[in-house]
Amino acid sequence: MGDPVADYTSRLQQQELEIHSLTAELESLKNPQGLGLSSHLDGLREENAKLKYRLNVLKRSLQEERSQCSKTMMNINQRLQEIFGEAIREACPDLENPPLAVTPNQQAKFGDYQCNSAMAMAQMMKSKGLKVNPREIAENIQKNIPDNELIEKTEIAGPGFINVHLKRSFVSKLLTNLLLNGVQPPPLESKKKVVVDFSSPNIAKEMHVGHLRSTIIGDSMCRLFEFLGYDVLRLNHVGDWGTQFGMLIAHLQDKFPNYLTVSPPIGDLQAFYKESKKRFDEEEDFKKRAYQCVVKLQSKDPAFIKGWNLICDVSRNGLVEMDEGRKIVFAPGQQIPLTVVKSDGGYTYDTSDLAALRHRLFDEKADIIIYVTDSGQGTHFQVVFAAAQMIGWYDPNVTRVEHAGFGVVLGEDKKKFKTRSGDTVRLMDLLDEGLKRSMEKLKEKDRDKVLSTEDLTKAQRSVAFGCIKYADLSHNRINDYVFSFDKMLDDRGNTAAYLLYAFTRIRSIARLANIDEAALRKAAETTEVLLEHDKEWKLGKCLLRFPEILQKILDDLLLHTLCDYLYELATTFTEFYDSCYCIEKDRKTGEVVKVNMWRMLLCDATAAIMAKGFDILGINPVSRM
Repeated sequence: MGDPVADYTSRLQQQELEIHSLTAELESLKNPQGLGLSSHLDGLREENAKLKYRLNVLKRSLQEERSQCSKTMMNINQRLQEIFGEAIREACPDLENPPLAVTPNQQAKFGDYQCNSAMAMAQMMKSKGLKVNPREIAENIQKNIPDNELIEKTEIAGPGFINVHLKRSFVSKLLTNLLLNGVQPPPLESKKKVVVDFSSPNIAKEMHVGHLRSTIIGDSMCRLFEFLGYDVLRLNHVGDWGTQFGMLIAHLQDKFPNYLTVSPPIGDLQAFYKESKKRFDEEEDFKKRAYQCVVKLQSKDPAFIKGWNLICDVSRNGLVEMDEGRKIVFAPGQQIPLTVVKSDGGYTYDTSDLAALRHRLFDEKADIIIYVTDSGQGTHFQVVFAAAQMIGWYDPNVTRVEHAGFGVVLGEDKKKFKTRSGDTVRLMDLLDEGLKRSMEKLKEKDRDKVLSTEDLTKAQRSVAFGCIKYADLSHNRINDYVFSFDKMLDDRGNTAAYLLYAFTRIRSIARLANIDEAALRKAAETTEVLLEHDKEWKLGKCLLRFPEILQKILDDLLLHTLCDYLYELATTFTEFYDSCYCIEKDRKTGEVVKVNMWRMLLCDATAAIMAKGFDILGINPVSRM
């Protein structure tokens, strides 16, 4: 189903263009022949008025639905972009593809968000010979902001910044929705298939520190896509003679039974593949024969090997060049070729990665394919992707195929991370050292004296593995990073240790006040989340930025943004907790005399967002630490 609002808006725009054209024509034709046009114009105007009425009804209905808050979390930035996008189109209808820039305001005194489009629009107009003051553009945008559920007021500052103040009552409703329904992702337009290639262990060797970043980053990316509702396939592809070649050979046998003696005239391998796939899906006997062909191919039957070679020859026809005995392919825009076959007849990573990409596109039917490997392989993947596009396997405007590269792990000497003897660090040794160091840290804090043996072991594993993962993910993956147990186990600053302790403290607030989950649930249903204190308002807005953060990571695949956000949330919570009493106790007896339940709900919401953030990062917090 299409968007009815967009449909009516499109029809309105077409009609208004026609009305404008006919009006101009009537002005130029001052004769009786214009009467027929005038009649047609009146009809269009009447229909136009009906469409406008219906559009306004639909917009009001949509606004009422939004104001009631759905179960999913709203991406406030995205909603503001919709509002300002509409205002900009109304303010400057003749400006094609006007820039749309809405960001959180860096200074709270100026508002909550800011639209900075006016200056860029003025530059666009200037390039077309129109000199317009950006502040004038901002004023025009401000006048055309549609009625909405979110904005309390707007103010123009400086050369044309539009400062946005949110409605506190609506933000409060969004927080109540979060408390009642949990941390739910924003609605997904369509459920796409995502393939993430990561970790890449060699089954003949033990995993080492070189696998650390790909495994941690790739796992976290998968968790993000899964939380947002995508169909995710975690993959390491080793390549083989699979079902697809069985299908092709069985179809070859039927269509060209004399293929062993006469070269079959296959001109379009893609069409040939589609024919065989259709038969495989629809004909049970053909499917059985295809599987039998795979067995024959894997057992090196000469007739089937020849069929396989014939199909490979067709796929290479017209693209492969010979170069000193090598078979290579030059893809457009690439300085180096893709090597299909080496001069000694062997295959390369180019060959296997191109085959794997084809498998993911046509067999897995992926809409998004992410390769998580070190940045040193960037050029290799550029060539592979360019070759696949040249062959016609995918359109980058439709299918997202991306290399998410990362820097190397360095030792504290800023050199590649090695053992003292210069050997590669075994991953198991590194994890064991993490467990040892985390237990030492817990004992330094006397946690062994207050936690049971079971809880102490859980805390040990949570801190050790959480700190190793977070130290990696909190750095921009494009850069190298220094591996240091001392830094990652430090409970000050942006570390997993600090965040895990902060999370445990937040979770303990309700427990120490003897408020259980049932009481918090009842309070969420009956208590308004007040946001009158500046620190309450700051925390509430920070909590609701979570969907914006996830969308940014979805766009650029940089997970350190989530780490930075969780650290900001933890420090914002500390400011709130220091300034706003959640629980008031008798100074002499220490007994709880008053519970400010709306503030307890803000504590609960903070814990919920942090828990989901940890889950995406692959970190398992514990209730006691």
